[in-house]
Amino acid sequence: MKLLMSVPGIGELGVAVLFAEIGNFKDFSSGDKLASWIGLVPNVYQSADKYYNGRITKRGSKKARWILTQIAQAAARENNSKLQKFFNRKNKSIGHVKVIIALARKIATIIWHLITNDEIYEDETGYKKGEIQKKKIVETEIFSVDKRIKIISEIFAIKKKEGEENM
Repeated sequence: MKLLMSVPGIGELGVAVLFAEIGNFKDFSSGDKLASWIGLVPNVYQSADKYYNGRITKRGSKKARWILTQIAQAAARENNSKLQKFFNRKNKSIGHVKVIIALARKIATIIWHLITNDEIYEDETGYKKGEIQKKKIVETEIFSVDKRIKIISEIFAIKKKEGEENM
């Protein structure tokens, strides 16, 4: 569970559904075979020398395909992740729905790789799941009440002088 939950967008429910639907990930020889079994690859029609790519095959587990698309939706919203950058880059050219399917296929191959190689997902952009980016706070000097009043009165004097010069 920890291996899969390291991927952006995957929670406990997603892991449970994927393990229940897929079973042993090592039954598949590659991540592409897993994506094909789930039904996230396009239909390919061939006539003579021409190849036509159609809609996705939808031949595999309907629940696994559904949960992967939900995971892809969540991964597309994760800030500072490589998967979000992939989504943003492709969304401009092919549209939201097709990008979600492409991202779901990408996540399926990532998941297969993580399980078979027993690795934790690490993003090149520095994303780590559960890590909160803290904003840097600029430290300011603390003034006493008398000093604050003096500064504000000087500001008002400057503004008053500028107002008289403009008239």
